[in-house]
Amino acid sequence: MGKGFFHVPTAVNEPVKSYAPGTPEREQVLKQYKEYFNSTVDIPLYIGSEEISTGNTKPLSPPHDHQHIVGHYHLAEKSHIEKAIATAIEARKKWAALPWENRAAIFLKAADLIAGPYRQKMNAATMIAQSKNIFQAEIDSACEIIDFLRFNVQYMSEIYHEQPASSEGVWNRVEHRPLEGFVYAITPFNFTAIAGNLPASAALMGNTVVWKPSDSQIFSAKVIVDIFKEAGVPDGVINVVYGDPEMITDTVLASPDFAGIHFTGSTKVFKDIWAKIGNNIHTYKTYPRIVGETGGKDFIIAHPSSNPKQVATAISRGAFEFQGQKCSAASRVYLPKSIADEVLSYVKEDVSSFKMGSPEDMSNFITAVIHEGSFNKLASYIDQAKKDADAEIFVGGGYDKSKGYFIEPTVIVTTNPQYTTMYTELFGPVVTVYVYEDEKWTETLELVDGTSEYALTGAVFSADRYALEEAIRTLENAAGNFYVNDKPTGAVVGQQPFGGARGSGTNDKAGSKLNLLRWVSPRLIKETFVSPTDYRYPFLGE
Repeated sequence: MGKGFFHVPTAVNEPVKSYAPGTPEREQVLKQYKEYFNSTVDIPLYIGSEEISTGNTKPLSPPHDHQHIVGHYHLAEKSHIEKAIATAIEARKKWAALPWENRAAIFLKAADLIAGPYRQKMNAATMIAQSKNIFQAEIDSACEIIDFLRFNVQYMSEIYHEQPASSEGVWNRVEHRPLEGFVYAITPFNFTAIAGNLPASAALMGNTVVWKPSDSQIFSAKVIVDIFKEAGVPDGVINVVYGDPEMITDTVLASPDFAGIHFTGSTKVFKDIWAKIGNNIHTYKTYPRIVGETGGKDFIIAHPSSNPKQVATAISRGAFEFQGQKCSAASRVYLPKSIADEVLSYVKEDVSSFKMGSPEDMSNFITAVIHEGSFNKLASYIDQAKKDADAEIFVGGGYDKSKGYFIEPTVIVTTNPQYTTMYTELFGPVVTVYVYEDEKWTETLELVDGTSEYALTGAVFSADRYALEEAIRTLENAAGNFYVNDKPTGAVVGQQPFGGARGSGTNDKAGSKLNLLRWVSPRLIKETFVSPTDYRYPFLGE
């Protein structure tokens, strides 16, 4: 609970390996990929010390080869969720009382395991489960999760080290207690690092967790479980369940011991969970902490003074890396008329050079979207754009799900700033461009601010400092992570704490002390060394 203080290793960002042809890491990850791809794994529930196989299973298949099965996972029933909750509550007794440096050592060991012997297991599993190319896997399932684990330990030590002042004869101190109950972690498919961090950050601060990974990420989540076990996370601290999400969530939220939720996923699901928590508020022993990062309709706006090639590169990377399935991906772009044609010509050149296919072929920049539901949604919006008079497909527009869920990177150009794909979150490799008149810079900034319910990330390009300042001020509430002359993706732990407001979440900034403070309940202890023996104050006189 923050008793005592030890200096911890200073966290530094994990270097990104290149995977260039001929490098040892390239050969290592390809070997591990083939090993995983050509075998099958049976993934149980992890509740306390038990690995529970229910016999009710679903298959796991790569998005880029959806008929190929790499494993099965077991589905929980309500009784398993109740058991996970009870196990977490029991495990809290010892875990919360463990001196913090022991918790720190466990998660620092987990970081070193990922940096070393598990690095290519994490990367290969992410390439298969989420169809990430090797670079996208490396910066996620290796570097980012390592950074989360190491920086969170540093942040934890800083939180414990910050103590109140004490006057003469008095000692004031703060203990940062774990929440009274258990934490529920719901993690997304798109980042293996987030899947690991949401349960781990709460556990690091002394909490015990019930963790439900996304169905589409279970294959790589299994590797995280293996790492946590080898690192020494005690049984019952992080309990892992899969199954019907509504049943799991309703069972968790019905528990009086529910103390908090750490969520990344859709805005609608998060709002529904928030409403259920509100309806159950009289059930709980304490007010639950609600922490969530949800959707985004992230923007790039370019000023007429912008460098067209820089803007084009930001679109090509920001909209299409990992098939546009980053919460931060650029999906709406505002270009001034004077440079729009040049920017779009560069984007078309980039998109035409992209290769698409399996991540096993490392010459592929684009792979598959996550599942058939996503594929069908994206295809429907592309088809509609082909029909609408106020939109045109500038490049891309094709799709094919015969082998994998492949959507061509697609640029829609619209004459209508309120066209549906300018404000609807699609979560795929589709970006919509609106061209504005150069003299309408100020009006366009207001348009950007008012178009979307979300406020996650955004970027402005300009060589004009006055224009930049105007954009920064006008768009103050339009993005929790705001980028100047850069793409709106790629936040690095310890450098760009991540989170948005409005419909994009609670903005508790993963990768910072702000997030960790949500998983503790401070207790102030005031100790007086020599206590008064007379109630009278001097103002009373004799």
